[in-house]
Amino acid sequence: MAPVTRRDSFPKVLIERDSDSEQSSSEEEEDDEMLQDEEDDAVTTANRKAEKLDVASDSTRKGKAPITICLKKVCKVCKKPGHEAGFKGATYIDCPMKPCFLCKMPGHTTLTCPHRVSTEHGVVPAPRRKTCKPLEYVFERQLRPSLPSIKPKYVIPDQVNCAVIRYHSRRITSLEFHPTKNNILLSGDKKGQLGVWDFGKVYEKVVYGNIHSCILNNMRFNPTNDCMVYSASSDGTIGCTDLETGISSSPMNLNPGGWQGPNNWKMIYGMDINCEKGLVLLADSFGFLYMIDLRSNSRTGDAILIHKKGTKVVGIHCNPIQPDIFLTCGNDHFARIWDLRQMETGSSLHDLKHNRVVNSAYFSPLSGTKILTTSQDNRLRVWDSIFGNMDSPSREIVHSHDFNRHLTPFKAEWDPKDPSESLAVVGRYISENYNGAALHPIDFIDTSTGQLVAEVMDPNITTISPVNKLHPRDDILATGSSRSIFIWKPKEKSELVEEKDERKIVVCGRGEKKRGKKNGSISDESDDEEFMSKSKKSKSKQTEYKLSRCPTKAKR
Repeated sequence: MAPVTRRDSFPKVLIERDSDSEQSSSEEEEDDEMLQDEEDDAVTTANRKAEKLDVASDSTRKGKAPITICLKKVCKVCKKPGHEAGFKGATYIDCPMKPCFLCKMPGHTTLTCPHRVSTEHGVVPAPRRKTCKPLEYVFERQLRPSLPSIKPKYVIPDQVNCAVIRYHSRRITSLEFHPTKNNILLSGDKKGQLGVWDFGKVYEKVVYGNIHSCILNNMRFNPTNDCMVYSASSDGTIGCTDLETGISSSPMNLNPGGWQGPNNWKMIYGMDINCEKGLVLLADSFGFLYMIDLRSNSRTGDAILIHKKGTKVVGIHCNPIQPDIFLTCGNDHFARIWDLRQMETGSSLHDLKHNRVVNSAYFSPLSGTKILTTSQDNRLRVWDSIFGNMDSPSREIVHSHDFNRHLTPFKAEWDPKDPSESLAVVGRYISENYNGAALHPIDFIDTSTGQLVAEVMDPNITTISPVNKLHPRDDILATGSSRSIFIWKPKEKSELVEEKDERKIVVCGRGEKKRGKKNGSISDESDDEEFMSKSKKSKSKQTEYKLSRCPTKAKR
């Protein structure tokens, strides 16, 4: 028996090339040239068919089927050949079979979309909104003129003051500031780790890796004990962690029997704490609401179906003024307002319909009368008053945040320090070309007019920044981009600080996540290294980044 060689052990490979891939840029061609091209294409096609038959007959004689590799252009959006769509550098190319990716309307592309140039395009400002109820009329005539104006632009944090690069081993999913200590920031990641960082001292940080086993979706501090923090995870558990000792307990576990298949695995996304009632409100991926008593730290009452059965409830927010009122949103395309005093299935006060999944829904931070939602249809929706007409939003603002499944969802949040309750912050998905660099800015939007107040960016941050949190007391913005955290401060304040100390960027060691792709998913190893290389090469800035290596992350 003859030995089998490596060449004979594999079938032959047949490569198809796209004849339309290299087209002439000229649109005016003579008829005889077109006929000649058609004849050439016909001859080429015939030759290819003959080659296929020859290769197929050879492989058939040897008992092996040929492998065909197609080099034709295939659109990633509609999966059809002949064209391409998606990002090319900082430019997004629309699929000709789909409407505009930004505003979701047909007739134009993203490059020519009017909403791309002007965020307030088509948005009716609040003072000109037609009133249809006496209470709204009184509000427009008497209360609105006395409202304070939006916070000035110069106090918006727009310069990186400090950062920690590769802080987490996976992408950051949530951020939360300490309620009493101004320099303490908590962060959660896709792996379930909880990080505590003192960005005032920059180098003091710790990561707890024993609290959850997968995505940490939400965090809230105990209102009676600021050393205890509650965290919700996709592993179906609620963690209660002492930040001083690192000891954690689990008041509730929705999967006590472990993994029994995806149809039975419950995940917790939305969570908030009702201070007046002493309850932790949380919801799972099947549409049910649960409650935990803060005093006994145990579950109370039965589960209540608050959204369509089998859909995720991704957000819960309690009204800051009316403790009995809270807001939920989910994958059933609804945001719903509830009253704790009459909780039962189907008893919502208002159902706010959206066109797609609702990523977040928040009451305004001071009065609690406004509502801001973020939907996957690239819309920010604003309701000016929960006492008025809730059938339709007061305004719809087109904004780019329709993300893919490998990113943390974008969530527009109110600025808690804005006296007018009009300023909101949200990251941008579609990149923009800034001096040849493709950057994804963080937008500050005036929700009363739809105007873009400021767009925050750094030429060294080339990754997308979906997680953004504004400080409740200081003019500080915390951003989670990939595995790194950045602290932004106003340029004037940052310059005063730099006179005493240089800007500090702490570089942590590489995470445990392996590089590469698996099953079509993208790696969390991102462009954090570019921030380091570019900052070293930059000579135009007055201050240089102070770089230092930090020790291995502590885990308790």
